[in-house]
Amino acid sequence: MSNASGAGSTGIPPGLKRYSIFALMRNAMGYQDGWAHKWRSPDPKPAYDAIIIGGGGHGLGAAYFLAKEHGITNIAVLEKGWLGGGNTARNTMTIRSNYIRPPSVPFHEDSMALYRQLSRDLNYNLMVSKRGMVVFLQSSAAARTAARMANTMHAYGANYEFLNLAQIKRKVPIFEYPENPRMEVFGGVHQPSAMMARHDAVAWGFARMADAYGVDIIQNCEVLGIVRDGNRVTGVQTTRGLINAPKVGMAVAGHGSHVAAMAGVRLPIETQPLQAWVSEPLKPVLDPILLFTGYGAYMMQSDKGELVIGGPTDPYPSYGQRGSFAIIEQVTNVVNEMFPIFKRVKLMRHWAGMLDIVYDGSPIISKTHVDGFTVDVAGAGGFKTTPMAARMHAWLIAKGEPHPRIEKLGLDRFSNGRLVFEGGVSFNR
Repeated sequence: MSNASGAGSTGIPPGLKRYSIFALMRNAMGYQDGWAHKWRSPDPKPAYDAIIIGGGGHGLGAAYFLAKEHGITNIAVLEKGWLGGGNTARNTMTIRSNYIRPPSVPFHEDSMALYRQLSRDLNYNLMVSKRGMVVFLQSSAAARTAARMANTMHAYGANYEFLNLAQIKRKVPIFEYPENPRMEVFGGVHQPSAMMARHDAVAWGFARMADAYGVDIIQNCEVLGIVRDGNRVTGVQTTRGLINAPKVGMAVAGHGSHVAAMAGVRLPIETQPLQAWVSEPLKPVLDPILLFTGYGAYMMQSDKGELVIGGPTDPYPSYGQRGSFAIIEQVTNVVNEMFPIFKRVKLMRHWAGMLDIVYDGSPIISKTHVDGFTVDVAGAGGFKTTPMAARMHAWLIAKGEPHPRIEKLGLDRFSNGRLVFEGGVSFNR
């Protein structure tokens, strides 16, 4: 995919002031008053070439790739709140590719490759940090799944190595094997390339660059309905009036089924809360991301020193953003059992995001039966798929046909029976 003309040799649109150490020093001399706004706040125009619903990482990323790679800049990104204030702000930063199914691994590997260069491409520090991920195996079933996962990953050139307990201890020195564990740890697997990134910075970086290409980013603009003329989409009705466009892309997390229903499209998803909570800041003690298969719990330490902890989705559909205390109690007990060093650490805050769970656990990036209406539903892997899902959605909007990388991730798989059942995701089913 070649870049659209009009960008400089570094991919920065003409006229955009670069962020650099020299810009930081120059603005320091002026008491930091010389910084330009990252993006405009325009009023919506009556019509655009394309509209993208959702101002998170996926929606803003799709607008950026449409402008950069396909030369389509007459675009509106509509966000009912503020940029990055939805599910983009409610995830836990993990970027990985340890999946089982052949369509999943290369898709997520491509996303990781994009993340590695994204700070440079966007001229924005996304705080991408290579940490690695250690998965604790706590049952023979988990070991079999890990072996299948390793085989698939190795077939696509992704590294995934098995660890014994001594090797786990070397990777995670603070791990102390419990005297009487509820679930025995047999060993582990390690993905060295797993990363973390600052989630809101991803949305802001995409927004800044999309705006520089001429994309209109319209906040506080809720979509109330999707307008059709027969079987073709013609625009959207919003709280700021009617906006016409021959193409409408949906990149909404948490309310995907409701927005799609406005166009007469039924999606095979249900929405469940996925909780997380963080501790008070600590000195750096934990480098890799940890996942406990038997308990469905995970933990990592952020760049601010907080322990970020989470578990499985709540076992019921909900649009709440708090979740249940049963999950908190279950997962916190796991952390205390595996890492007694943290028993006296105080928890600082807690939240939940709304996860659109696809029936087979894999993303949907697809055309629909309504001409001009496309959807990007990331399933259980929203943040980690952001740049690749956005790039593929942009391709779909521009070309009208899916890129070969996402041909098996379309809605038609639910009618032809070729589902992509993915076991490398976190949800209760």
